[in-house]
Amino acid sequence: MPDDIIGWLTPWEPIYWLIALFVLAAFCYGRGLVRRRRARDIVPAISFFIGLLGMYASMQTHLDYYGHYVFYLHRIQHLVLHHMGPFLIALAMPSAVLAAGAPRWLRRIWDILTDFTPLRLAYRFIQNPLIAGLVFVGLIYFWLQPAVHFDAMLSYRQYWIMNLSMAADGLLFWWFMLDPRRPGATRVTYSIGLRMFVLWAVMPPQIVIGAFIALAKEQVYDVYAVCGRAFPISPIVDQQLGGLITWIPAAMMSVVATLILLRFIFRHDRQDAQTVTHDSTASYPV
Repeated sequence: MPDDIIGWLTPWEPIYWLIALFVLAAFCYGRGLVRRRRARDIVPAISFFIGLLGMYASMQTHLDYYGHYVFYLHRIQHLVLHHMGPFLIALAMPSAVLAAGAPRWLRRIWDILTDFTPLRLAYRFIQNPLIAGLVFVGLIYFWLQPAVHFDAMLSYRQYWIMNLSMAADGLLFWWFMLDPRRPGATRVTYSIGLRMFVLWAVMPPQIVIGAFIALAKEQVYDVYAVCGRAFPISPIVDQQLGGLITWIPAAMMSVVATLILLRFIFRHDRQDAQTVTHDSTASYPV
């Protein structure tokens, strides 16, 4: 066990392309902040970097190592990768800042990708409200099937497919949900009411599987007994903690997102009222 903070933060099994991806995102965002020099970017920047650091810590520090041996730490990993990290990144609405800080070569690659019709159609498909909700919940259920989970925790390849799929889907889902633009601004900017419906539709399945794990009388995930537990914790207590993490904070993210969407509605209504007032004043000068 690492005995200092540097040891905990050091990747125990470094994936260099993934580290480079995190560094590139941080560089582009930081460069964009410097170029824009806007005070209103400060609060979103805090949200962005906390989300980015949380996702990095979940995959490239010793939290990842101990997640192999303690079930509730593994569930914390996925809570960050699938919910909290992507949520905070999407909440920052980072597109403009990232674009301002991105090097020319990266902007050219982005333009090529966004102009590639199959990729654009695939993005529209995955961001359909029904598909987005099904994939979001479906991945949780798929990777928590005992047999699938057993194989994933013992296979390097499947383990990283699991983690990366959760991270990618989390970014796509919360990017779709927390889009602050008016409905219809793009082909994947749906009505706020529909997005709220999806948010509340994904809550019960998460509650059900979390409650099932937390309240189970017997050990559901025996892979942690095979690998050996890193800490002296009862298998049932470990499982109960993991179930509670899947049950309560994960489901509560939908409530927090709903409050943010309500704020978007109020903002749109206020902008509409200001527009009407301005037009009225312009038409009938005093």
